[in-house]
Amino acid sequence: MRTQTIEHEGLALGTLTAGDRARPAIVLLHGWPQCKEVYGPVMEAFASDHFVLAFDLPEIGDSRGPPRSAEKTVLADIIVGAAERAGARSLVVAGFDVGGMIAYAAARDHGDRIAGAVVMNTVIPGIDPWEKVLSDPRIWHFAFHAIPDLPELLVTGHERVYFDFFTSVLVGNKAAVTETHRDVFARAYERPEALKAGFDWYRAMQADAGHNSRPKKIDTPMLYLRGDADGRSPQDYLPGLKAAGASRIEGGVLPDSGELAPLEAPQAFMKAVVSFAKSCQQD
Repeated sequence: MRTQTIEHEGLALGTLTAGDRARPAIVLLHGWPQCKEVYGPVMEAFASDHFVLAFDLPEIGDSRGPPRSAEKTVLADIIVGAAERAGARSLVVAGFDVGGMIAYAAARDHGDRIAGAVVMNTVIPGIDPWEKVLSDPRIWHFAFHAIPDLPELLVTGHERVYFDFFTSVLVGNKAAVTETHRDVFARAYERPEALKAGFDWYRAMQADAGHNSRPKKIDTPMLYLRGDADGRSPQDYLPGLKAAGASRIEGGVLPDSGELAPLEAPQAFMKAVVSFAKSCQQD
């Protein structure tokens, strides 16, 4: 496993890479409030058959430079372009939480550049059950994070304790997320630019929802994965995705896992992603 910086569109993107770049690629995207190190335990295993890249999203962790927009279609374009610049081919993009929203955008809007997308543990803005999820009082932070400036004012200097609250709520296997992981995640957002970038993902979700609500036929293969810790099922999400135009989508469950599948259920996560990626890349 190597740590490198990929320059693209004036941005410097911190990246973990492993494997032979001549092999088909898997691109891994973190969510909020994590960073590329969430994938550290699974990088070598993925690399046995693939060229694997785990990115810090723009301004997070080792990445520097603001993206031209926090809209997920723009972030997908940036990440796919950076992976291509690094020599990746036949890409499968996989992500959870906000990373899953970006993976969906890659399939929807940049499908001619990727082989497939894995969307994990997230709801897609503008696509059913988006409105139902927003009305759930447990999802209060979507509205709070979208407020200009206030989240930065209140969270600055308290990143670790604030992020720990969400980790404890969203993770099923809490022992899998160590104190070291929690420290690394908090440090990835301690720069003012990084903290703002994370909240900007939420501020862009209204625009994301308007964009995604316009049906569009999506021929790119997709896999929707969900951990079973919160009681929700992929079947709660697949009908909306199909109605939005996803014509080649399937679902899967990661047992004994919450949101952070690479840490909580690494074997099941790798097996599902590699199996799907091989089917896409063979096609």
